[in-house]
Amino acid sequence: MTPKSNNDPLFDPLKIGSLVLKNRIMSTSHAAGVNDHGMPAERYQRYHEEKAKGGLALTMFGGSSNVAPDSPSVFDQLRVDDDAVIPYLQQFSDRIHAHGTALMCQITHLGRRGDATVENWLPTIAPSPLRETLHRSIPREMDEFDIQRVVKSFGAAARRCYEGGLDGLETHAGAHLIGQFFSPDTNQRTDKYGGSLANRMRFALLVHEEIRRQVGDNFLLGIRMSLEENRGGLSHDDALTIAQTLQQEGAIDFLNCVFGRMDTEIALAENNMPGMTEPLAPFLERMRGVRQAVSVPVFHAARIVDIATARYAIREGLLDMVAMTRAHIADPQIVNKIQRGDEHRIRPCFGASHCMHKKPSCIHNVATGRETELPQVIPAANTIEKKVVVVGAGPAGLEAARVAAERGHHVTVLEAASRPGGQVLLAARSGWRRDIISVVDWRVAELEHLGVTLRLNCYAEPEDVLALQPDAIIVATGGVPNLDGITGRQHCLSSWDILGNDVQPAEQVLVFDGTGRHEAASCAQYLASKGASVTLASIDDRPTAELGYAERASHRKQLYKQGISMLQDLMLLEVTPDGNRLRAVFRNDLTDESVELMTDQVIVERGTLPVDSLFQTLKDSASNKGALDIDALLDTRPQPVISDGSYALYRVGDAVSSRSMHAAMLDAYRLAIAL
Repeated sequence: MTPKSNNDPLFDPLKIGSLVLKNRIMSTSHAAGVNDHGMPAERYQRYHEEKAKGGLALTMFGGSSNVAPDSPSVFDQLRVDDDAVIPYLQQFSDRIHAHGTALMCQITHLGRRGDATVENWLPTIAPSPLRETLHRSIPREMDEFDIQRVVKSFGAAARRCYEGGLDGLETHAGAHLIGQFFSPDTNQRTDKYGGSLANRMRFALLVHEEIRRQVGDNFLLGIRMSLEENRGGLSHDDALTIAQTLQQEGAIDFLNCVFGRMDTEIALAENNMPGMTEPLAPFLERMRGVRQAVSVPVFHAARIVDIATARYAIREGLLDMVAMTRAHIADPQIVNKIQRGDEHRIRPCFGASHCMHKKPSCIHNVATGRETELPQVIPAANTIEKKVVVVGAGPAGLEAARVAAERGHHVTVLEAASRPGGQVLLAARSGWRRDIISVVDWRVAELEHLGVTLRLNCYAEPEDVLALQPDAIIVATGGVPNLDGITGRQHCLSSWDILGNDVQPAEQVLVFDGTGRHEAASCAQYLASKGASVTLASIDDRPTAELGYAERASHRKQLYKQGISMLQDLMLLEVTPDGNRLRAVFRNDLTDESVELMTDQVIVERGTLPVDSLFQTLKDSASNKGALDIDALLDTRPQPVISDGSYALYRVGDAVSSRSMHAAMLDAYRLAIAL
């Protein structure tokens, strides 16, 4: 395909003060979780450098970098409260600027979002002594000394950013300390810092005035703030007035806009950082009025994940810079791919929120966050072309095939089913997680582009595999539902039976969650959508305990909305017929008491057992006997060859053990990158 023409609005330069941004695509600040003792060292810098290599104009970092000792690191933040950070920032700036990309930091004081039981064990502080639901601390009300001290801390932190060679910074309002002063819900003061809107914005003005005093007018200064909170928080009209006042006072050079609150799990998951449960770009149209209300450049991030939406936002004048933060976690090469006409090959972000839980890793880009170990752009192998046979076209098999083909090997994939995808096909049937099918669709398209042979409806026997004369065989045959250890398991079904439409739901259904992952909760929601009365019983103390906070909150909200009963701390022991119904016997894992429930149908989710018969049959004739050198795998070195003249044999994903999709694809990537 031909490269994009120069009239693409995404590639119009933007001048802010003396800084010229080469295009309109950026990544906003977020807590990446790859810092070293609070410093942006090699891993942190390499993570952002991949985005710069990928061509974006501005990468912001720091995700709430702390300015003072009583703002502790509670979600893997950086620290900018000590001059020790300056050399790191200088190295960081040089590294990013070398790619023609601008670099800015976000600085903050957490206020009541802190934790009084970590780091320095100092009491948290806030405008008023009101506890935050999410982070749980009960803060001390700030006095005038605290206010002046923190104002100076912001200024000193800004000076470090300036001396570090950055292009600018933003303060974080939102639910952080500055935003806690803005909000009438969290600021109940009666002095000059509370009450009227003018009083509530006084602290922010003092902070920005001190920053200007420390860094001058040529260093860019912005603010990231919520343009509307609910449940008694900051109103949209008041937020616009604050933005206009900050602009009129010369306190900001740009405005970075989000929406919603940040003080509960569900607020983060569905408003402030919306995921799979929410529509794409949910607040974008509201940005039109915001941009009309101020004259400084406007940035915005909230599930803008596709180029068509980004292009629309700039062309229609809704934004000056379109922030594609999570999209760059999925694919840091976005801009390069647009420019060379490969827009259709951009790896999609579909809002799984894995990056918010296992920071900053993408559910289906395992190189993200591992840039010092794994390349984002896969290089061709410097060895002779090998024949690689991958058995199984689930996520692990597709990823192994993709990476091996990118290395330049001749790859054939054998899949028993009529469609590639494995368990992802089932996951995509469960309501709000439907977009997870992107994991499969993107890889199938990549395999076609790379010339990989994909054979469907091919149940591979050993002779079928060996007939292809492979140099390497990667067994990615997945697993089957694990019902072992339950007395009366013949009376139970698996989530696969339901989501695969092999069995129709009964009137009353009991779902047992023995893993704390997505499957049981998704199955329960699917059953309820079909009209069943559903009880979800879990071995854990809450549903989906293994997932990150955003996914947990979204699942719980949906379970409540659908009227699904939830029981915790129960281990399923036995299922027996009782008339035309079933009796399920549980043990309460805390009290050892027996609990019995009557139902029409029992669905069990306990992960999978490996389907590895092909592997077991082939391993004795393999050059490596099926053995995997873990040290070589972790170092992405070629696996050692034990004997010559035969094939090497490996297995990945659930064919090894029952784990997450990300773990399965990491297996595949590490193995295939070293072939």
